[in-house]
Amino acid sequence: MKKAITAIIAVVLIALAAFGYMRAAQHHHGTTEVNPKEIIYEHLGDAYGWEIPFCHDVRIPLPIIAKGEDGWHCFMSSRVTSGETYEGFRINHGEEYNGKLVQVLDDGSVSRPLDLSITKNVAAIMVCALLVIMMVFSVRNWYRKHGMKAPRKGTAVLELIVDYVYTDTIRPILGKHSPKYAPYLLTVFFFILTMNLMGLVVIFPGGANLTGNLAVTMVLAVITFFVINLSGTREYWKEILWPDVPLGLKCPVPMMPFIEILGMFTKPVALMVRLFANMMGGHMVVLVLMLLIFIFSGMFGAAVGGATTVFSLAFALFMLALDTLVSFIQAYVFTILSTIFISMALVEPHGHEA
Repeated sequence: MKKAITAIIAVVLIALAAFGYMRAAQHHHGTTEVNPKEIIYEHLGDAYGWEIPFCHDVRIPLPIIAKGEDGWHCFMSSRVTSGETYEGFRINHGEEYNGKLVQVLDDGSVSRPLDLSITKNVAAIMVCALLVIMMVFSVRNWYRKHGMKAPRKGTAVLELIVDYVYTDTIRPILGKHSPKYAPYLLTVFFFILTMNLMGLVVIFPGGANLTGNLAVTMVLAVITFFVINLSGTREYWKEILWPDVPLGLKCPVPMMPFIEILGMFTKPVALMVRLFANMMGGHMVVLVLMLLIFIFSGMFGAAVGGATTVFSLAFALFMLALDTLVSFIQAYVFTILSTIFISMALVEPHGHEA
């Protein structure tokens, strides 16, 4: 019975989301015409306000902080989200700086200011970080209050995940170095997992496509890059700068050192692109499935659109369930690859040198 109720609720939420996509299209065009490209980019991109679920005419304003040619300005995004110009700033809609904050100069031209605004993605990152902190402290507070008594409910699930990631992933790979790097790796795992799952939630404070944003995954990969290379042992750097290969491959043309140095940068790029592509693809497939309802309705009439609704909702439900699984898998893959790369940097002398 509970599973049936859960399925019904999921169908209703997806139907409401589809209605929200239609309302968004009407808001942009003033008609029932649907522009799939614009709707997809709007839902997958960043914004200066956080839209109210299923009502894109109303947005939760966020702070805009920008430095223009006349100094710093700080105001709420509600001043400019409807096309107005406030203190010489507006959100541009056109080929140049589309959807970005610009400053209107005296001659009528526009320029991009130094933009440090709290956008939807920035606010969502703060929310996810807060959720991770709350999860970690819930486990700590349980053991502080109850000693070694086994936790229950949500705390027990968190402890199970922590134990699995640490005992079955981090410790077998890093060995004696596990206690040093486990805090970072577990933080990365739960942070990515939280961002993935929050991106699947339709209502506020979810809905931000964080791990489908290349800038977010790039920052995570860059942090891992510094952890890897700042942890590198003397043997690690020797294998990169002067690998144990025939001299002709190192001098006078440093072919192998060049390949090894290039490999240092391909590791974080692989982490960045893998996470971004998988999460972006899942969100896009769900959006396309929902938009098929309105595309077929406009092309072939309401009857065909109604028939398409059944299949679109069924496949969208399947994709959302699959995305939930992928959210766990991608967080785990990022963590295990980071663990492997760190272990490669902690290499000890081997062979005759050992």
